[in-house]
This record gives sequence, C-alpha cells and structure tokens, in this order.
Amino acid sequence: MARPSFEIGSVRVRAGREQALSLPITRLVTGAEVDLPVRVLHGREDGPTVWVDAAIHGDEAVGVEVVRQVLADLDPKALRGTLIALPIVNVLGFMTGDRYLPDRRDLNRSFPGSARGSLAGRIAHLVMTEVVAKCEVGIDLHTGSDRRSNLPQVRTDLDDPRCRDLAAAFAAPVTLHARLRDGSLRHAARERGAAVLLYEGGEAWRMDPWAVDAGVRGVRRVLAALGMTEPLAEDPPTPSLRSRRSGWVRARGTGMLHLEAELGQRVAQGDRLGGLFDSFGKRVRLVHADRDGVVVGRTEAPLVNSGDAVVHIAEVEDQD
Repeated sequence: MARPSFEIGSVRVRAGREQALSLPITRLVTGAEVDLPVRVLHGREDGPTVWVDAAIHGDEAVGVEVVRQVLADLDPKALRGTLIALPIVNVLGFMTGDRYLPDRRDLNRSFPGSARGSLAGRIAHLVMTEVVAKCEVGIDLHTGSDRRSNLPQVRTDLDDPRCRDLAAAFAAPVTLHARLRDGSLRHAARERGAAVLLYEGGEAWRMDPWAVDAGVRGVRRVLAALGMTEPLAEDPPTPSLRSRRSGWVRARGTGMLHLEAELGQRVAQGDRLGGLFDSFGKRVRLVHADRDGVVVGRTEAPLVNSGDAVVHIAEVEDQD
C-alpha cells in the first residue's frame, strides 16, 4: 500500500515527491504578499518527520546555504520519512539583513506565538502549527550575533538521551548543554515533545565556508542516524567535545582589540588571549583566559569598551 500523502497548508505532497510551497504571512502596504517559503520531501517509505530551519534571525545567512546544500543531495524517492525545510523563516528581516522583524521583535523570543498576535507572534504560530506540530525532530540553524563569530557547535539538552544521541551524530566540534530560553523555538518545540538541536556556526551576514561545511555534514549525519538516508561516505568524525559550563571573558578596559585566540583553540586559565591598545598603539591592557577550555566564540569588533564580551570559552567535560 502506498504511503499516505503529507498535508501542509493547502498542499498535499505525495509519497516519493518533493514540493515547494508558500505559507502566507502578511500583506505589505504595497499590496504584495509576504510568504514563508517551505520545501517538503516526502519519502516513499515510512520514517521520522524532521524539520530543518534557518534565518529565524534575518542576518544569519550560513544556515540558508546549509539548507540549500542538504536539499541538493536528497532524493525523495530514496528518502525514508519526511523532511520539511524552512530556509528563511524571518523573510522580512532577511531581505534587509536585519536580525529582527520590522517591529524590532526577536522572532526567537516569540514562540509559540498567536494567530492574532504581533507579526512575530503570527509567524511563530504559523511555524508551530504547520511544521513543528507535525515533526518529532528539529534542527535550528544559527550563527553568531552582534559582530561575533562562533565555532561550529550544537546546543541542546545533554540530559535528554535522544538529544544527546542526535548531537553525537551531528558531531560538531563542541556540544554545549544549553538551558531552554522562554519564547525560543527550541523551548516551544520541546514543550510539544520534539527533540531539537540548535546549530551555531560562523558570523552574522557572512557566508563562512567552514561553518557551512560543518552544518551540512552535521545535518546529513543526523538524517542518516535517524535512518532517513544512507550514511555518509566519510571517515568517522572526531567525537564532539561536551561542555556544561561556558562563559565570556570581558574586557577590563577600553581600546582597539588585537585578538590572538582562535576559534577551536584550547586554552588554560591565565593564558594570554590578546590585548587592548589606544589609538597611538600604546598597550592599555592584556586579555587573559579566566578558565580552562576551548574557544567557541569571539568578537570580531575592532573596538571594545570596558565590560564588553571578548572571548567565549567552554569548559570541556571529561569523557571517554
């Protein structure tokens, strides 16, 4: 017996087919419609229903490219289960390179949303009802924010066995145990019973190839671990380092920043990470690591003020 069609919005996608569709969001003052772009791959055989999304923040381009490359290699005729892809969730922000929506709301603090709420609330409600409610696993793609770049990393609930196993399959350089934030997609989806991985990699409004590559490989590995696709033809990835504690080293002075610490670098407490200089080149203060760990984020801003976050260090958990 043929697998039943998959219903989303007003569209029904037949088994073994791929379908692009648009879910209506709002109408502009010009009368033009703004829609949420969605692509559904509905496999011929039974399997999990998974979503992957990007650009919940409109200045995060890396995830959009990750989704494009993942979809380019998938054949719905050979897929087991169903994949729902949302390459650009914050459409209005993405068109202008703005992290937020036109009303300055953070979409990732607006879930689960409301059908009669603000623009952010309506988009969140649309995603929850048409996508998340139909899925058991989700991958939420992000980059660093506010002139910060992030080492490819997964943030999830390491106390949840399924999330932990999926994060291990993704095999990002680092997996961080991250608390749930009220209003986030990850929080709202977990309340609905979905296992969610949040991927961070690269810098906002840049197409960092190393962050794209890590994201593409990670998503493909998760799909393979779920039995939806065949395993990748690659050498076994290096196991992800696990961390339950991390923190930002903050500037203890104001000046031009010259960072020496690189993403992925192992550091020990007291190690020199860089220095602050005035406009004439006189050194104002050095920046030192406040803990042992691995550098998972760094500012790319040339000028920092006292108290600004400079380097993000994750303490590594002992593991076999």
